Amino acid sequence: MKIAFIGLGNMGAPMARNLAAAGHEVTGFDTAGTSAEGVTAAGSAIEAVSGAEIVITMLPSGAILRAVADEILPAIAPGAVLLDCSTVDVDSARDVAALAQARGLGALDAPVSGGIGGAAAGTLTFMVGGSDDAFARAAPLFEIMGQKAVHCGPSGNGQAAKICNNMILGVTMIATCEAFALADKLGLSREAMFDVVSTSSGYSWSMNAYCPAPGVGPASPADNDYTPGFAAELMLKDLGLSQQAATAADADTPMGARALELYRSFVEDENGRGKDFSAMLPRFESRRRD
Repeated sequence: MKIAFIGLGNMGAPMARNLAAAGHEVTGFDTAGTSAEGVTAAGSAIEAVSGAEIVITMLPSGAILRAVADEILPAIAPGAVLLDCSTVDVDSARDVAALAQARGLGALDAPVSGGIGGAAAGTLTFMVGGSDDAFARAAPLFEIMGQKAVHCGPSGNGQAAKICNNMILGVTMIATCEAFALADKLGLSREAMFDVVSTSSGYSWSMNAYCPAPGVGPASPADNDYTPGFAAELMLKDLGLSQQAATAADADTPMGARALELYRSFVEDENGRGKDFSAMLPRFESRRRD
């Protein structure tokens, strides 16, 4: 299959590399000039999409997605599928899908979960919005780049699933870090804390698979000085998207709103930028009750 891949950053490059390694003809473009092993570099986004059957985008924001779509949609052959794997606001996803469909293209919004490690290993989870036909056409690519793809409904529903999932993740990571910091001050060892909670009603992915305490549980970014697997500023972005969606939908999300406030302070005022989102633990360790 002939594939164009626009956006070869920390996530996009390994995803494109995995597609090329599986035997697909992949042409890539990134404004930063980055490329990936096995991927043919194009001089422009328009050049990259020429003749492509599937056009994949992995971009930083809804505004950039809209701008790239305006540029490339006229150059994509009718009948191709635009597969956007960015994490953006629901309105941008739905508007771009409508523009693509008006030009005779299939359109999918398919944000991912699994971070840089999942992109490299081909174990991402895709949350997908769009038509049944477009989903079926992209399914073989999801199998290469990930371990699971869930069709969540019409356009925009992939983004809806992603922001709801990551709102839960942000809230539970904060609670997990708070609990470890409290356990420390109560004289409970972190290992005992993990052994109890990981097999009790406090069980969560944040505790069991991505424990924020160094040396406890499976290996995680905490064991590498909080070098990001999923950066705090990306969590801040996703929590911002969740609250933008909550406002638009008139949904009451007080825990999501508070998580957004805490991550904003951590990233913007407390040197959290460039650290993993689980680095909230040393943040709570160093603070006292107000």
